[in-house]
Amino acid sequence: MKRSAPAVVDGRKIVVSNRRARHDYEIEETVEAGLVLTGTEIKSLRSGQVQLQDAHARVEHGEVWLHGMHIAPYEQGNRFNVEATRPRKLLLHRREIDRLLGKAQERGLTLVPLSVYLRRGFAKVELAIARGRKLYDRRQAIAEREARREQERALSARRG
Repeated sequence: MKRSAPAVVDGRKIVVSNRRARHDYEIEETVEAGLVLTGTEIKSLRSGQVQLQDAHARVEHGEVWLHGMHIAPYEQGNRFNVEATRPRKLLLHRREIDRLLGKAQERGLTLVPLSVYLRRGFAKVELAIARGRKLYDRRQAIAEREARREQERALSARRG
């Protein structure tokens, strides 16, 4: 399976983004965190072989861990490859971890990765503090987005 080249936005080379998260969750705030990886994992990440489908983060024993992110084993990695879905440590300052812990303990809030990208050669994760949407909220969000698109189309047709 051939992957497309990563998009470069604001000096960030976006490897993968979790579009489903923006649909399923209402994003309250975002945080950038470093990602601890092994040598073969970073090579696999650079080639774009990452999935964020069922990924989520948890604060455990004063550290933040990313669970469920799948990084495909590196083809030339032989014995140095590690398990594809192992928990990966996220690097944050202590005060950010404490703030995330406080928010994550609030009822209905969770930590969801929005995207994985490279900044100056380092792997980073955009982590969101999010509240799950109900089905009717999702439908309402889709209806609002469609209405906004219709308005923009009408305005562009009027101008052009």
